[in-house]
Amino acid sequence: KNLIRNTYVYMMVTGYSLALVFLVFYCRYMAHSYNFFLFPATFGQMDSEFSFQAFSIKFLTHYGFDFNKFLKDGIPYMNEAQEKKLQKGLLSGNWVVHSVIDKDKVKKVIDEVTCWMSFAEEGESMVLHDIYGFQMFEIQLVLRQALQDIWTVPLGSQEVMVKKISPRERWLLENTFYDSCRREQILISARGFTNLFHTLVKAKKPLVGHNMLMDLLHLHDKFYNPLPEDYEEFKKNIHTLFPILIDTKNVAKAIWKEFQFPQASNLLEVYEVLCSDMNPTNATCPEVFHASDCLRYATKKSPHEAAYDAFLCGSVLLKTAHLLLCRISCDPARTSSSFSQYLDVLAAYVNQVNLIRARVQKINFSGMDDCTNRPPLLIAKVRGWPSVTTQQIYQELRIHCRFDVQQLGKNQFLLFSNKFKDVKFVLKVCKTHPNLQISLYRHWRHSAQVNCFLQMCGIVVSWSLLAFLLGGSSNFAL
Repeated sequence: KNLIRNTYVYMMVTGYSLALVFLVFYCRYMAHSYNFFLFPATFGQMDSEFSFQAFSIKFLTHYGFDFNKFLKDGIPYMNEAQEKKLQKGLLSGNWVVHSVIDKDKVKKVIDEVTCWMSFAEEGESMVLHDIYGFQMFEIQLVLRQALQDIWTVPLGSQEVMVKKISPRERWLLENTFYDSCRREQILISARGFTNLFHTLVKAKKPLVGHNMLMDLLHLHDKFYNPLPEDYEEFKKNIHTLFPILIDTKNVAKAIWKEFQFPQASNLLEVYEVLCSDMNPTNATCPEVFHASDCLRYATKKSPHEAAYDAFLCGSVLLKTAHLLLCRISCDPARTSSSFSQYLDVLAAYVNQVNLIRARVQKINFSGMDDCTNRPPLLIAKVRGWPSVTTQQIYQELRIHCRFDVQQLGKNQFLLFSNKFKDVKFVLKVCKTHPNLQISLYRHWRHSAQVNCFLQMCGIVVSWSLLAFLLGGSSNFAL
């Protein structure tokens, strides 16, 4: 749990998607799908460190992710801890610019305004150009802090007007509706996407995702508060924010074998199976169509584009709910169903989020986790294969079945699987492998921490025994 928490602190959110699905007429739903490119706020003392995974970059590039839009026009965001830090800086009244780029811009502006002020009369004004992003606030805050007889007003998105006024007029304008640098206004701009997050929290609508644990971790860490150390506290916080969670991965996995559907490895394949004649209720399923501003998704499939995946997720939810409802009523031709009926039939899956290759199959965000049996961990010991990497181990095992691979120590790797048959198979097949010795992982035998502890105990016992023997020999001699 701490490993996941520490990992997500430095993981980057490149974007979020949202599909709002509305019932418009008799089993016909309209989906408004949105893509949001996100980039953490860099304002005042606010700055973020994050890491990229090479595979993730290749994956995003393959599916046409717009990195320019992400880096240049990404919407800012912050969590409550970051917002408190920003509020403290605003309340202090001593605004300091930290960015090197912004410092150069501010210095140039101050020189320009100071030169103009020496000749300007009260009531005259000038316009500053080419001001972008949070520079709009920082330049105004620094100028007002340095010069008591000016007032600043934004003109559009890239210009600021500076006007020379009397100190009394300045006092009257400050902290009024006409003040563009009011603390509340700055916070709204700095929150960015977090404002939408707060709206979703207040709405208390069902939050639907597919394999959504990663999304929930990011929602908590990036928009609410840093991930807590306590696992139960994380579950409680998420349940308070979103009382109704539905993971379509969990729903689909539960019903797939029952209806003998072919294997589906991703969300698009699940959607296509449910839209085909293999689904006995396909003809009577609710129809989900794209809104007028999302029609490009109606003519072109865009898997792994966030907004399109959100649309697929909502569609899969309605189709699986309809399938379950028809099974209960024993009426495959049933057409009239309300969304409340769909929620009722999905009650067993509410707040149950799928978990991959862990001790439990799902996380219960509204109660205790169900401790069902999962396949045991395996440990692979490498011989005669110098400088082997996790990727090489993964590729070697991929011939037989898929395992997640994690390095445990020098020439030792942990193997994770969610299928008992794969564990049994690889234990049998790799008995004769020339370089890999694979066995069941035993914590007390293979853990580095336990081995270190036992070695320390062995050293202490050895020295104690030696001291006892030497002491006994001395007494005997006397």
